[in-house]
Amino acid sequence: MILDSKIPEGPLEQKWDNYKKKAKLVNPANRKKLDVIVVGTGLAGSSIAASLGEMGYNVKSFCFQDSPRRAHSVAAQGGVNAAKNYKNDGDSVYRMFVDTLKGGDFRAREANVYRMAECSLNLIDQAVAQGVPFGREYGGYLNNRSFGGVQVSRTFYARGQTGQQLLLGSYQTLMRQVGKGSVQLFSRHEMLDLVMIDGKARGIIVRNLDTGDIESHAAHAVVLATGGYGKIYYLSTLAMGCNGSAIWRAHKKGALMASPSWIQVHPTSLPQSGDYQSKLTLMSESLRNDGRIWVPLKENETRKANDIPENERDYYLERRYPAFGNLAPRDISSRAAKERIDAGFGIGPLKNAVYLDFSKAINEQGKEKIQEKYGNLFDMYLKITGYDAYQEPMMISPSAHFSMGGLWVDYELMTTIPGLFALGEANFADHGANRLGANSLLQASVDGYFIAPYTIANYLSNEIHTGKISTENTEFEKAENEVKQQIKRFININGTKTVDHFHKTLGKLLYDYCGLARNKEGLEYAIQEIRKLKQEFYKDVKVSGQGDTMNTELEKAGRVADYFEIGELMCYDALTRNESCGAHFREEYQTADGEALRNDSEFQFISAWAWKGESNEPELIKEPLIFEEIQPTVRSYK
Repeated sequence: MILDSKIPEGPLEQKWDNYKKKAKLVNPANRKKLDVIVVGTGLAGSSIAASLGEMGYNVKSFCFQDSPRRAHSVAAQGGVNAAKNYKNDGDSVYRMFVDTLKGGDFRAREANVYRMAECSLNLIDQAVAQGVPFGREYGGYLNNRSFGGVQVSRTFYARGQTGQQLLLGSYQTLMRQVGKGSVQLFSRHEMLDLVMIDGKARGIIVRNLDTGDIESHAAHAVVLATGGYGKIYYLSTLAMGCNGSAIWRAHKKGALMASPSWIQVHPTSLPQSGDYQSKLTLMSESLRNDGRIWVPLKENETRKANDIPENERDYYLERRYPAFGNLAPRDISSRAAKERIDAGFGIGPLKNAVYLDFSKAINEQGKEKIQEKYGNLFDMYLKITGYDAYQEPMMISPSAHFSMGGLWVDYELMTTIPGLFALGEANFADHGANRLGANSLLQASVDGYFIAPYTIANYLSNEIHTGKISTENTEFEKAENEVKQQIKRFININGTKTVDHFHKTLGKLLYDYCGLARNKEGLEYAIQEIRKLKQEFYKDVKVSGQGDTMNTELEKAGRVADYFEIGELMCYDALTRNESCGAHFREEYQTADGEALRNDSEFQFISAWAWKGESNEPELIKEPLIFEEIQPTVRSYK
């Protein structure tokens, strides 16, 4: 297979305009004849569903939560990037493009990255019009702050709840279309399979999570906006319900999976406090604007943070990366924290954390100013830990967070299955091997509001004579039967171990051997252990209850079954990329001072993987990365 990324012709800054000039359109009368399914109601899903509904298409929107408002976009706290240059500090679309491409270690397409930066200019105005209460300066102008990997202030924020406020904006646009009847909303419905007819995506099979009923839904196009799969590590910043099943089921029907091993570990999470935990809490990266990260100079330090004098503290990010300091990118900051913790300088009850200290900022700016910027985050920290971060440093630790990998998509955000689109974190497109902070809300929003409405219309322009897609087709019956057989299989195993047992075991395996650092021996070991664990799962998992009723254990079983296969592919992907880049750190490939060592001559490509069957190795298909505007350089933040 040869991958066609469909990048438009012309200079970089004109490619998106050239695409829109030539894209085919569907007139308003014909839009009423066309059906689109959107799975997921986060920022990407709700914005594309609302946009298509407003344009006049018939849209069905699905989410497994009880309300679209509970989509995980609410958890993104720190802000959303836009190259507005309100601070007059040298920012521009081009600067944002360079920062993002460099932040991803030059492992993303130039055209996609530039388009995201270009579309960022419109998003802030759109959000303000929806009522998003962005932070403002005294005179009323929108305020900005910095995030990791940049030297300008381009991050717009609503205190520490930017994702929630942006989602409320897109939610209200979605519900307006639901009220008008252009969008049908199906909450508490989980996608279990993709249906293809004559090689095109034509619908989905879903399970009603309240009744257990299996349903078929047909459409002319299917959009997956279901987020990432970082919950595969079990302990992560993601909500318990987050999963990778929708994109994985599509992958097994022929959609290629790109760069699955590129998963970001966030440096600013609350540390694990015990085996009883099911998730970790994210503390916004915005805290690193004013907080200073340090560990004691003495190993196995037992004194309290405030009792350790300044000359006995190691501000290791400021020491190692003086140009960016505490705002070094996430992958670099997380590895640096792990290195200090592993070397015996960790703090906290389990010695698994580092300090994030606001004492200097409070002394210089005053407590009220810090409270104004981060108050709800400090309140959250106090509520969870019992410690007052105004009086003593926070304790933070790296934690699995964001998937840079996902379904392979072309410039139009369409997968290798015609008619199947993937938006936001469900695709691989814009972040390369490491995502810069505050670009996740941006990508999800611009995909849904400003990009996919054009590209989906371009595809649907050839579907106006197709006629209604019927669920009476035998492909729907076949897919339904396969789903029911899998449910029956889970119920009938009747083993002795819980689904969570297998998920925790898999998560630890991946964190140890395909986490912040990887090596050949460990990855080969992990692949064999994952296969053994999968076999044990299908022999000894206990799924109580029935398949035709509400059953949360059954839901988890399906998701964990997919995680075994995703995890194995993650290890294959990491094993075959003999270099270090971004979040992918192969221990065999590093510089003398412990930094990532890229290999552009052999690995300047995107790894796209094809499913070849359960007992077969996946097939690697390469998409070469061609850099015309800027040439890859050694990524340095020193």
